[in-house]
Amino acid sequence: MKGVTYITNKKNQKTAVVIDLKTLKKYDEQLDDLFDMIIAESRAEEPSIPLETVKKNLKKKGKL
Repeated sequence: MKGVTYITNKKNQKTAVVIDLKTLKKYDEQLDDLFDMIIAESRAEEPSIPLETVKKNLKKKGKL
């Protein structure tokens, strides 16, 4: 793919990717979705907080 370069290890396995900024801009919306999925997956094991508790905490801090 034009604008995409892979970095490989000694075994020629892909370990990282470098994407040209112009190429990134073309896929801006899709990248936002990808990053959201990565963040959600990384937090999957965190305990959840009920929405009402979050609202109460925000009201106490004057942010809601």
